[in-house]
Parts: sequence; C-alpha cells; structure tokens
Amino acid sequence: MAVPQNRVTRSRRNMRRSHDALVASNPAECPNCGELKRPHHVCGACGHYDSREVVAVTAETDLDEDAA
Repeated sequence: MAVPQNRVTRSRRNMRRSHDALVASNPAECPNCGELKRPHHVCGACGHYDSREVVAVTAETDLDEDAA
C-alpha cells in the first residue's frame, strides 16, 4: 500500500498545483453569422465550420408557447 514517506509541505503542494488552474477559452467570431464560437469548433448558431455548412441547424421552437 502506498504511504507517503515524508509530509508534503504547503509550499511543495501548492507548487505542484500551480499548473492545474483552468483557463478561459478565447471565443472567436463566426465569419458566417457573427456569433461568438469556440475556436476550431462548429458554430452553434449557424452550423458552419471553415466556410462550409457542416451541421444543419433547425429553427428553435418555444415549448412554453405550444403549451399555452
């Protein structure tokens, strides 16, 4: 069973964790529709990637209006 030989100090523990921080993504503007999208990903608004339509996007339906 693995047991630490010596206590890990706060300094060494924090130095090990220094690279664990999450970095916010850098959103880019879609050249087709102008919406913000993640780099190297398909645009969620229009379905385009690299000036081509990759995913056919359907019109959104509001479920609250259908129920009323």
